[in-house]
Amino acid sequence: MASTKEGPDIARTSPAIDAPFAARKRRPLIESLRAITALILREMSTRYGRTPGGYVWALLEPIGMIIILGFAWSLVAKTPTLGTSFFLFKATGFMVLQMVLIPANQVGRGMRFSRALLFYPRVRWLDALLARFVLNTLVVTIVSAIIFTGIILYEEIRTVLDFGPIFLAMGLAALMGFSVGVFNCYMFQRIPVWEQVWTITTRPLFLISGVIFIYEDLPDLAQAVLWWNPVLHLTGLIRDGFYPLYHPNYISFVYLGVWIVAPMLIGLLLLRQYNRDLLNM
Repeated sequence: MASTKEGPDIARTSPAIDAPFAARKRRPLIESLRAITALILREMSTRYGRTPGGYVWALLEPIGMIIILGFAWSLVAKTPTLGTSFFLFKATGFMVLQMVLIPANQVGRGMRFSRALLFYPRVRWLDALLARFVLNTLVVTIVSAIIFTGIILYEEIRTVLDFGPIFLAMGLAALMGFSVGVFNCYMFQRIPVWEQVWTITTRPLFLISGVIFIYEDLPDLAQAVLWWNPVLHLTGLIRDGFYPLYHPNYISFVYLGVWIVAPMLIGLLLLRQYNRDLLNM
């Protein structure tokens, strides 16, 4: 009788018996990582590999815009709003805006770009969105690091960087871009005209998101209206890390959290329910 009581206990804790169940639980995650990696490699070869200097253009495009903005504002004002470098001031605002818009646009087109592959059972719609998010976030991060470092070294800027707000701003910007991109992924396919509406409505963000000004310099009415632009909170946060004497007090992390959670939650629920319908449209 003693042996019969001990038998089930030994079997229940036996590594040889538990291993298949553990492997079965880990298998979906491993397959997802493999699918995401394969989709990233495909994205790298198709988006950046087909054009000469594909990755170089990803760096030259923002550099050209920052140079144009820096020279233009140096002709209008004697000194930048913050610090001593027109280029660094414009770069801090422009790159955090890019970290929001590029993932939002690319993730929004993720299912359409990988539509043929999503009919395979091992590739899920979420894999396609995550692959685009990871690749584009890495590209913008590397480009931003090169631009910031290049400006600081070229102009011999002496400052004390606070990397906490810098990393936090770029991280929140990437999450916001992914969140809006997930929502856009559903809307772009369900309502095709939404893509044109999105393109038109995001163009003014360059002017109202703190790329060329700071929140404190605005009139009271403009502050009351533009406070609702979440990107303006991110530009203030990243400049808090680059300029030791600048400490914006208008930033609301709760408001930023709403912009990160709400579109992502709505988009994920809609895509989970209707992803097959979207593929067959």
